[in-house]
Amino acid sequence: MNIPSSILTMLVGIGVTLISLWYGQNHGLMPIAASAQASQIDGLFNTMMTLSIGLFILVHGVIVVAVIKYRRREGDNTDGPAWHDNFPLEILWTALPAVIILGIGVYSFEIYNSMGGLDPMGNHDHGTMQSHSKMRGSAIAGTLSDTPQKAPQIQPEKQIALGVGAAPENEEKPADLVVNVMGLQYAWIFSYPESGVSSGELHMPLNGDVQLNLAAQDVLHAFWMPEFRLKQDAIPGRGSELRFIPNKVGEYRIVCAELCGAYHGAMKAVAFVHTPEDFDSWVKEQQVASAQNLEQAVAINPEKMSDGEFLAPYVREIKINPESLEQLHPTHHKK
Repeated sequence: MNIPSSILTMLVGIGVTLISLWYGQNHGLMPIAASAQASQIDGLFNTMMTLSIGLFILVHGVIVVAVIKYRRREGDNTDGPAWHDNFPLEILWTALPAVIILGIGVYSFEIYNSMGGLDPMGNHDHGTMQSHSKMRGSAIAGTLSDTPQKAPQIQPEKQIALGVGAAPENEEKPADLVVNVMGLQYAWIFSYPESGVSSGELHMPLNGDVQLNLAAQDVLHAFWMPEFRLKQDAIPGRGSELRFIPNKVGEYRIVCAELCGAYHGAMKAVAFVHTPEDFDSWVKEQQVASAQNLEQAVAINPEKMSDGEFLAPYVREIKINPESLEQLHPTHHKK
């Protein structure tokens, strides 16, 4: 039974389309979606997977058919027929990729705009982020003068906005939670300016509008939360922003996606999404713990302390072995 080539081509096209559509929605390559913006990114990714699978099947299918149908038969040493200039084919393989790329570009632009990526900080001053580093033996020096000096006024320079800001419909609304994120070799530090809490973990309320102000203390880092479909560079001397809405309670990964030094692979943190009640409880617990630590603090000059004495209060936090800490004591080797 000979099937007309037009019908066969139509059947093949239908089959390729169905396979591409199914795999594009069922590839299972993306992690769990934990933010309101993640569904838009997943839609774009699924569209690209659908087109990619269709083109993959089409191109490789043609190659396999050509290899089988036009293979050299036994005893046939003649040359094949010469083919020259197939204009319809050339137009097809030029126009089809161009249309696909243009369509994906427009689709990506619309998603990026709807997420607030075109104007995350409105080209305004992003605010001053306090340094999270603690310098041993450091001090602040100032000149003494009988005449009060007027501090010079520094006008913030307007720069191109970086990151993902509020969606267009929420541009005039302040975020429910603002967190300052500082990247340094090799950790992320999260500060909550409204409550005065600092932590090595990111805690957020469910369905809250969260704004992360990103900065770097030393080298270029990249703040990446795969489950939230968000990634943004943290640049020394330059602020950037991520604004999103977490919509699934759980524990999620935060990693540095930019090679930042020898221990780049260990630069990780954890993000927790709580119910609003649990988040409020966490903030209160941190405030109480900070107050207790402050009451126990003693004003001393850390420059006069040995390494062991300086690190002793932090044994539990940084997980130093007590035996290793003892090796740093200045009297350990004295007899």
